[in-house]
Amino acid sequence: MGLTSDKTLASAILLAVLLFAGTVWLWPRLARRNWRSVSGRVGLLLATQLALFACLGIAVNQAFGFYASWADLFGTETDQGVVVDHAGAGPVQLMATSQVHGMGGSLPRTSGQIQQVAIVGRTTHITTPAYVYLPPEYFQSRYRARTFPVVVVLSGYPGTARALVDKLHYPRTAQHLVKDGRMRPTILVMLRPTVAPPRDTECVDVPRGPQTETFFARDLPDAVRAHYRAAAKPGGWGIVGDSTGGYCALKLAMHHPGVYAAGAGLSASYKAPLDATTGDLFQGDRKLQNRANLWWFLKHEPAPDTSLLVTSSKAGETNYRATLRFIASVQATNLTRISSIILDSGGHNFNTWRREIPATLEWISGRLSDR
Repeated sequence: MGLTSDKTLASAILLAVLLFAGTVWLWPRLARRNWRSVSGRVGLLLATQLALFACLGIAVNQAFGFYASWADLFGTETDQGVVVDHAGAGPVQLMATSQVHGMGGSLPRTSGQIQQVAIVGRTTHITTPAYVYLPPEYFQSRYRARTFPVVVVLSGYPGTARALVDKLHYPRTAQHLVKDGRMRPTILVMLRPTVAPPRDTECVDVPRGPQTETFFARDLPDAVRAHYRAAAKPGGWGIVGDSTGGYCALKLAMHHPGVYAAGAGLSASYKAPLDATTGDLFQGDRKLQNRANLWWFLKHEPAPDTSLLVTSSKAGETNYRATLRFIASVQATNLTRISSIILDSGGHNFNTWRREIPATLEWISGRLSDR
């Protein structure tokens, strides 16, 4: 059973209930003061508490998508995500398809389609799993000659791409917005910013390492355009993410305004950290480190012609003051456009981001073309 499986959670809950019942049943028999009885009582209490903590941990992981598998949890997932090109393999390799739950109908032209794919980078040789949402209009005859705007959606670290579908409900939210006339039909490409797991590369081109920024700025758009009826011009592409993915979204829109016309960072940071999960991202390259710092970039580089959206909350988010400072810094450029969503309260979690996603998708759709 997988770490995120409902069966795993149900089994953990059942084990906790059985241990609790066993403790109540056996406690009178272990009331003596000899070492066996004391050891038995201690063992039952510890086992019951461990089972309860396991239930809580599994439930929290399912809600927030911290770890995708047992290997991810125990740090044994070491695949660096760099592959050799296979002869004849396309840039987007289809693995499976599914419909958008709760939208009615079973045909793609009525409910849309979610495609589970592997995206292969032509220049970086990075391959990574992703989910591509195609709106119902993509399959309708009256749209057969149309191209569609694209929004790249990034999870946090160490989040899962599937959580963008099941927990944050990006496809379902997009469909509702289209039906309400608040958003145009749009292709969503949903994936982790972690293309070299378990390392957190912060969407940096690591010297002698994964070229993550190049993958998102060049390989990903090329692959999607080659496989789908996606907008060909830069004005048709946007990018959004939460937490680490939010930092990546802002940075990619600022560094590559010719690729992404808009970028939205939900609860984003504004510079890349250096810690045990990232390792040495810059290998002593001061210029690379400076460019990864969005504060430095705004002060020393030409202002990018792009639109940015940042979100935070007055209570619950640690980036509130930094976000206000970032807004002021962008406003001082007189070229880069900045918008914000500031909640009165909301923590760094899925519930907060679900409150921000509808307005974010509406905002980004209004800044993209379908050409």
